[in-house]
Amino acid sequence: MRCPFCSYPKTIVVDKRYVEEYNANRRRRECPRCKRRFTTYERFEPLHLTVIKKDGRREAFDRDKILRGILKACEKRPIKREVIDRVVNKIENELYKGSKKEVKSKYIGELVMKHLKRLDKVAYIRFASVYREFSDVDSFEEEIRKIKRGRSNGKSHN
Repeated sequence: MRCPFCSYPKTIVVDKRYVEEYNANRRRRECPRCKRRFTTYERFEPLHLTVIKKDGRREAFDRDKILRGILKACEKRPIKREVIDRVVNKIENELYKGSKKEVKSKYIGELVMKHLKRLDKVAYIRFASVYREFSDVDSFEEEIRKIKRGRSNGKSHN
């Protein structure tokens, strides 16, 4: 592994352990030249998953698209990046645990909304407004009413 600080071509692994929540091996590395330390994560790359878009097109699954969508929904919310990364990992693990090689984008969107609803109601509404393509204020208000009803019924996940 090349050092990200001085580009020296070899680094030393100082510590290694499996991190369940990231489903990855965490390696603490040190550069023998500049003596700086950094962390890398090694993850199993599962079989390719194909996403079937609304219009029928197919494309390779890209976890970064989920991450970008959740980051946008959580913008200016009091949610740590580590928490967001864990949510993305959970979603990705759920997708790969299934035996299907193809998954509809609608299913991925619903998974994201399920996790965001538990994480942060505002982030959930932001994501839902884009994902469900609310066409007017009434549909937006209806989604908020659903959340409020859930909270008044003791079903809040926050």
